[in-house]
Order: sequence, then structure tokens, then C-alpha cells
Amino acid sequence: MSSFRVRPKFETTTPKTMEEIICLVKMRLLNNTHDLHGQAMHDHITIRVNKAQRHYWSPQLNVIMYREPEDSSTRLVGVYGPMPNVWTLFTIIYLAIGVLTTFISIIGFSQRALGEESKILYIIPVLLFLALSMYIASQLGQKLGAAQTYAIHYFFQEALEEKIPEI
Repeated sequence: MSSFRVRPKFETTTPKTMEEIICLVKMRLLNNTHDLHGQAMHDHITIRVNKAQRHYWSPQLNVIMYREPEDSSTRLVGVYGPMPNVWTLFTIIYLAIGVLTTFISIIGFSQRALGEESKILYIIPVLLFLALSMYIASQLGQKLGAAQTYAIHYFFQEALEEKIPEI
């Protein structure tokens, strides 16, 4: 897994139909040795680590399938990412940092334009440091979940019975 990618992904085309892929994944989920579980239905597949082996940084794989109109092949787009609770937490914190930075900038630069003291602007570097710390924490978390990400990747590759691009 290469660094500096927030959510590794792959895209590939397979000659199998959506129904075949769903059947293959469901069969493999019943007999897997990777401590994984998931769902496969319609045009979407989700594969997760079992609760007993799951930790805060455990990844999951979401695959969306598209029928190719010109032939009977299927295009697969897979995204490895954190569990929804982790993703939501980081999104809310980044949003809060962005909103605070915007409002503090407006207030601070308005004060500066009026010739007043604008000490509130000293909070902006703190917020930027916090955003950078969050990014570094997400990269460390991605490294902690790397082994499970590869387990999910190889499991899906085995289920499909064909090679998919490396993440």
C-alpha cells in the first residue's frame, strides 16, 4: 500500500457477470480462513474484518459493480477505507477545523483592517497544526490496518478467481 493515499482504491474489468461475482463472494465468505465477513447484493459488495479481530483502524472494502453496455463484462470499483465511524469522526473534525479557521480569519482580518489588535489570528497556526496532526494520525492508522487491508484484498482476489490491481 503506497503512502499518502487517504483511501486506496482499484478499478478493473472482469468477464464475469454481477450475479456470478455475487455468488463467488458469498461462497467464499462462507468458507473463508481470513476472519472476514461481509455482504454481497445487487451491485454492491462490502467486506469487513470479523468483530473479534477488529480494532479502531480496521479497514473495509466497498466494491461497486457496473455492467459494461457494449459486452457482458462487469467493471469493478473497489475502495478500501476505515469503518464508517472512523470516517465520520475524521470528517467532522476536519469540518470543524475548516469552519473555525474561516470564522477566525474573518474576525481577525476584519480587526486588522479596522486597525485594531488581532490576536485571534494566532489561533490559526494551532488549528493548522491540529489538521496536520489528524492527517498524520490517519496515516499511522492506515499503517496499523495495512495487514488487514491486504488480507481483504487477497480474499477478494481469491473470491473473484482472478488477479485484481495492487492497491
